[in-house]
Amino acid sequence: MAQFFDIFLLEAVLNGLLFGGVLALLALGLNLVFGVIDVVWICYAELMMIGMYTVYYLHNIYGLPLFVAFGAAVVLVGALGMLLHVLVIRPVLNSEPINQLLVTGGVLTFLQAAATLAFGIEFKNLGVSMPSLLVGEISLPWSRIAAALTAVTAMGLLWLFLKKTYIGTAIRAISQDRAIMPLMGVDASRIYLTTSAIGGGLAGLGACLLVLQYDVHPAIGLSFGPLTFMVCVLGGLGNMLGGFIAAFIFAQLINVGGFVWSTEWGYVMAFGFFIVMMFVRPQGILGGKS
Repeated sequence: MAQFFDIFLLEAVLNGLLFGGVLALLALGLNLVFGVIDVVWICYAELMMIGMYTVYYLHNIYGLPLFVAFGAAVVLVGALGMLLHVLVIRPVLNSEPINQLLVTGGVLTFLQAAATLAFGIEFKNLGVSMPSLLVGEISLPWSRIAAALTAVTAMGLLWLFLKKTYIGTAIRAISQDRAIMPLMGVDASRIYLTTSAIGGGLAGLGACLLVLQYDVHPAIGLSFGPLTFMVCVLGGLGNMLGGFIAAFIFAQLINVGGFVWSTEWGYVMAFGFFIVMMFVRPQGILGGKS
């Protein structure tokens, strides 16, 4: 009995690592936007929901190949990120933070209502079944393995982009001191627009990874939005490395807690840990922008 307990506990830990990769990718986009523009996209998960619907309709209804649907979702949500910045964020960029939260919260409500009217409340499944990798008694879904590998690859490519390109260097520089960079010839509005496109694209990529594992419906953002936001806050809002670490902490608490008790108790443990950490270290694990 103890042997099987150890095996299944190891399986829960490994699945937590895979789930953590996806959470880290979702948190990366939100942290990037906040780190550069200093605005929290409360509606971030709803952009992901639009991406999931895009993949579903292009693949299941219009018959496009899955990878074409994935590419279209990333491009569409990236464009939505730019549109969000131009129409919603830019007019309140210099307003109080509460005004910024309210307008992005309004976008959240609008996108949920629009999705309900356009697509209905039914749960829609992509219908793509992927087998599991069996290692002895351990079963790891290939959908989660592929999602985690894609997430890690995307994060590595983003790191190279920020470190090795001119625009990436400008993004990092303006996130450190947005007041002085325009005096050095950096077009802040262009950098903000580029960052919004990348943040939206990461939300679209996250949608591609999640639609392989979850049904899509208008309220899917409520499942991942608060979790993604708490990951960012726990890591230190705007700190990408902190968000990466916090994603794996949350994923382990949810998966291991779900194994020991139930999935609901796993989330209770994760949220309880978050509350305690906000008292112990309110600035987050690492704190400050990276």
